[in-house]
Amino acid sequence: MHQLRITQRPLAAALLAAAPLFGLSLLAAPSAAHAAATGVAFVHGTGKQTNAYQDYWQPAMVDSVRGGLANPSNYTVVNCDFEQYMWDSRAAGCLAQQLTDFINARGITQLIVITHSNGGNVMRWIMSNPTYDSRYPNIISKIVRVDAIAPSSAGTPLADAAMNGNAFEQAVGWLLGYKSDAVKMQQVSWMATYNANNLYGTAGRPALPKTFRAVVGTDVDSSPFDSDSYCGGYTENVGLETTQNWLNSCSDGFLNCSSQSAAGSVWFQDKQRTAGAEPLSHNQSRRACFNLNTILRSDMTP
Repeated sequence: MHQLRITQRPLAAALLAAAPLFGLSLLAAPSAAHAAATGVAFVHGTGKQTNAYQDYWQPAMVDSVRGGLANPSNYTVVNCDFEQYMWDSRAAGCLAQQLTDFINARGITQLIVITHSNGGNVMRWIMSNPTYDSRYPNIISKIVRVDAIAPSSAGTPLADAAMNGNAFEQAVGWLLGYKSDAVKMQQVSWMATYNANNLYGTAGRPALPKTFRAVVGTDVDSSPFDSDSYCGGYTENVGLETTQNWLNSCSDGFLNCSSQSAAGSVWFQDKQRTAGAEPLSHNQSRRACFNLNTILRSDMTP
């Protein structure tokens, strides 16, 4: 009598053996729907923007940075009314909607946010107040990090001067937008209050839920004999060198280094990584000056 032998093969092996018979592709790569999609969002500073791609950042900056993405089409340039208080529906509400639309339209699973100046405050508001708006939690969950270029995290004495209504207001009006709510908000004592009560990331406060790291501008060059002074606009750099007289020795013409460094962590100070160890004025730090764009471009991985 012959004994019947039953050979048991692991289920996975059996399925693989049967796969050709049933047209199955069990070893196929994960579908694109489940693959990570990294995107970058550019968030402008104080002002009401309608075409920040052309007017605020300019194509040379945006196009260079997004070129570091696996899919360079996964980018958005925000246009909001940042003349308002950071929590206003026209500021944080607008930013939240545009980021939400971008995330949904492109299937973004990993979001890198690049902010400039007051844009860092609006972004910090969203990250610090997840229950304020139903859109905030999903945005926060997608964020890998915020690269905050010259953030006005502790305000600026120039906002105080502008609000005082003296002659100095005319010197900074082009930079600040005069007496808007955003300018009021960026007064030094006002930002100290917000940092102590409404925002995370500064000394003695809870940490932000995602990395917030600053690029700090330390000086302004505006010599007509130095070609570097023309990057970003020579007239603007001359104006920033003028306003620097009301700031500390370490400043970008609009913000003291201490303000730029007040929230999160410092990624680097300009001269540590820029081409030729050039400083980045507050205007130059939103432009493709001294290889800032290539630094950001090489950092477009989660």
